[in-house]
Amino acid sequence: MWLKLFLLLLYFLMLFVLARFFEASVWYESGIFATQLVDPVTLSFKKLKTILECRGLGYSGLPEKKDVRELVEKSGDLMEGELYSALKNEKEASETVSSTTFSGEMHFYELVEDTKDGIWLVQVIAKDRHPLVSKVNWDKMVRKVSQFGIRTGTFHCLNDSRYCRKRGWLKSTLIMSVPQTNTSKGKVMLKEYNGNRIETEHIFKWMTAHIASRIKTIHYTNRLMDEWNKSDQYQVKMYLFAKLDQPPAFFSALSVKFTGRIEFIFVDVQNWKSQDYLKEIGVQQIPSYLLKTPEGSYRYGNSTGEFISLNAMDAFLRSIQPEVNDLFVLSLVMVNLMAWMDLFITQGATIKRFVVLISTLGTYNSLLIISWLPILGFLQLPYLDSFYEYSLKFLRYADTTTIASWVRADWSFYSSHPALFLSTYLGHGLLIDYFEKKRRRNNNDDEINANNLEWLSSLWDWYTSYLFHPIVSFQNFPIESDWDDDPNLLLERLAFPDLWLHPLIPTDYIKNLPTWHFKCVYAQSEEEAAENWQESDCESEDETKTKTELSDDEMRAAQSLSEEECLGRILPDCTCVTKNFEGSPNGRKCKGQGTCNTKENIEPDWSLWPGDMLKCTECVVCLENFGSGCILMGLPCGHVFHQQCIVVWLAGGQHCCPVCRWPSYKKKHCRPLPQQQQQQQ
Repeated sequence: MWLKLFLLLLYFLMLFVLARFFEASVWYESGIFATQLVDPVTLSFKKLKTILECRGLGYSGLPEKKDVRELVEKSGDLMEGELYSALKNEKEASETVSSTTFSGEMHFYELVEDTKDGIWLVQVIAKDRHPLVSKVNWDKMVRKVSQFGIRTGTFHCLNDSRYCRKRGWLKSTLIMSVPQTNTSKGKVMLKEYNGNRIETEHIFKWMTAHIASRIKTIHYTNRLMDEWNKSDQYQVKMYLFAKLDQPPAFFSALSVKFTGRIEFIFVDVQNWKSQDYLKEIGVQQIPSYLLKTPEGSYRYGNSTGEFISLNAMDAFLRSIQPEVNDLFVLSLVMVNLMAWMDLFITQGATIKRFVVLISTLGTYNSLLIISWLPILGFLQLPYLDSFYEYSLKFLRYADTTTIASWVRADWSFYSSHPALFLSTYLGHGLLIDYFEKKRRRNNNDDEINANNLEWLSSLWDWYTSYLFHPIVSFQNFPIESDWDDDPNLLLERLAFPDLWLHPLIPTDYIKNLPTWHFKCVYAQSEEEAAENWQESDCESEDETKTKTELSDDEMRAAQSLSEEECLGRILPDCTCVTKNFEGSPNGRKCKGQGTCNTKENIEPDWSLWPGDMLKCTECVVCLENFGSGCILMGLPCGHVFHQQCIVVWLAGGQHCCPVCRWPSYKKKHCRPLPQQQQQQQ
C-alpha cells in the first residue's frame, strides 16, 4: 500500500511538472501566460458576449459593443485563462444537454421541492396547450443555465392532471425553485414567470434577479462598517465590490451551493463619493472580490487560476471551507487511483491482473468506508470543535499560498481535459509495468512468463484445493488437486458435510522438515588427541565428504517420492531399517557402524544438532539408538526421529508427533531450553 501511495504521489508530481511545461510551451509560442490580463477593447463583440454569458451578466435589447465591454469591465478583470475557458465551454455547449422529464407529483417533489441545495427551472406544459417556450429557445435556455449549476426539467400535465389543477397550472408556464433561507436544508419557494416576453435573455434576467435576492446587498458605507465588524455564525464571508445593479449569476449560484458554509455579500458602490473606508479594509480597486476569514482578508484574483468564473471560484471556496462530503470524495478518488496501480504492478497473465485489480478495489473501498464511520462519529463530539477550527485555520493558511493556487489551476485544467489525464495515468502505469517486469526478470521470477491459461489452471487448482482441504489451503501449502484422480470425490464432499470437519492434509510439507546426519565422536585424552590429530582429521574429512555426497543423493530421492512410494520404499541408513525392511533391495546393514551407547568412549557430536531440536539418542518409533551417519528428521515440536521412521509415520495419515501429538504441519513458537541443556551448550 505504501508503494502505491508513493507511486501515486510521484504521478501527481509528474502532472504538476507537465502543467508547467505546457505553460512554458504556450509562452514560447504566443508570448502570453494564463494570468496575463486582457484588455476588453481588443476583443470582438462575439467574444465579449461569451464572457458575459459565462459570468452570468444579462442584458436586454440589442446592446452595442461599448455596453458589453463596460459590463465586462465592471464585473472583474479578464485573464487569458478565463478567455480560453469561456471559448472552450462555448464549443462544448453546442452539444445537447440532458433535461429531466417528470413523471408525476412524487417525482417532481423528490427532485425539485425536496432538493434544498440547488436551483431548478421547470417548464410546465398544460393539457392541450403548447409550451410557453419553443423547443429551439428551450434548448438554448438549458445550455445557458446549465453552466451555472441550474438544473432543468419539463412537467407534462397529461401525466398528472390532478396535480396541475391542485397547483393552479391551467396554462403553460415556467417555474423556478430557489432555497428561501440562508441556512442549509431550508425551505424552497417556487416562482412563476409572469413576463410577457419569452425571449431567452428576458427569462434569464428574471431568473438572475430572483437568485440575487438571496444575497445580502449593501448600498451605504455605515452598513458596510457594521457588517464588516460584526461577528456572527459565518466565519468566512465573500464580498463583491462592484458598480453593478445586481451581482453576476455565477456569484449568486455559488451562494446557493455554499448555503450554511459561506455568506455572500454584494456591495454596490455606484453612488459612493468617498472610498476611504474601502482602502482601509483592503479594497484597492473596483471591482474586487474579497474573502474575509478570522485570520484576515484575501483578495481573490491575484494568483494563478483565480478566474472570475463559476468553476474557478468554486474550487477555491471548496478548498477554503471544505465539507465532509468533499473530503470523502477526495479520499475516494485517491484510494481508487491507488488501487488501479495494481493493474500495472501485478505481473503475469492479463486475467490475473484484472482479478487482482477487482479484489484490490473491493478491499480498499471497503476499508475506506469502514474507516470513515468512526471519523463521522468523532466529528459529532462537542469537545472536538477546537480541533476542527484549528484544522480549518491551517487549511486556509495553506490554500492562500502560490503553490495551492497552482494546484487548483492544474486540477481545473486536467478535469476539463479528461483524455489528457487518462493518457498520462496510462503512460505512468506502463512505466511502472516496465520497471517492475525488469526487476522480476533480474530476480529470475518465472511468474511473468505465465499465460492466461496457465494462470487460470493454477487458480482452478487453488479453488479445488480449498474445496477439498479448506484449512490447509489458507496456510499456502503447495498441494495437488484430487479432482483429476476421482471426480466423484467432489460430490462426496458436498453430500456429506461431516467430511469438512476432518479436512485432508497433503504430505508435501514433509519435504520441508529439517534433516541432518547424526555423528559420534570418541572421547580421547589430550595426549591421544594430539598424537592422532592429523590422521583422524584427514580420515574424518574424507568420510564426512563421502557420506555427505551420499546423503545428498538420498535426500533428493526421498523428496521425489510420492505418498505411496514413501510407504513402500525407504532409504536405509541405520539398524532400524535392516530390522523392519530386510527384503528391501536397497537395504544396507549398519551394524558395523555401531551406536553411541555401545561404547563408553563414544559420545554424540552435538555441534551438528539444530538449536531448536531436543537432544536425544533414540528413535521412539523403532526403539533403536541413532547410528553414526544415519539421517535424522525433526518435527516443529522439537522431537527427533529416524528420517525413514517418521516419514512412514506421517505418510500413513498420522500428521502429529508420536510423542507430544503436536501437529507436524504447524509451526510452534520457540520455547526456552531446559537448564541442563543450556549448561551443556
